[in-house]
Amino acid sequence: VQLQASGGGLVQTGGSLRLSCAASGFTLDYNNIGWFRQAPGKEREGISCISSSDASTYYAESVKGRFTISRDNAKNTVYLQMNSLKPEDTAVYYCAATYCGYYDGRYYSDGMDYWGKGTQVTVSS
Repeated sequence: VQLQASGGGLVQTGGSLRLSCAASGFTLDYNNIGWFRQAPGKEREGISCISSSDASTYYAESVKGRFTISRDNAKNTVYLQMNSLKPEDTAVYYCAATYCGYYDGRYYSDGMDYWGKGTQVTVSS
């Protein structure tokens, strides 16, 4: 049982990438799926999540308005469309099952289950 992130790469500032999160061994339908990232020397950061119940979406302030999370249950895949990329978006990106939402207007995610190998995103200035 694992979630595998893919689609990373090297892109210039202002460019776009679409990450995919594919599940093996279980169905995504019944799980909230979140995207996380970790830059060298920094703590892991939860950045976005999509709910299992009604596909509600949630975003951290650092990516709101630039990133879009979506899910295709038929393909058992969650996507993260990343636009207007900045050098500070450079990180290894992971996906995982998680608890998430907004609390006091701020995005939170709690826990990472079934996460696997991440995908490197590098944004050049």
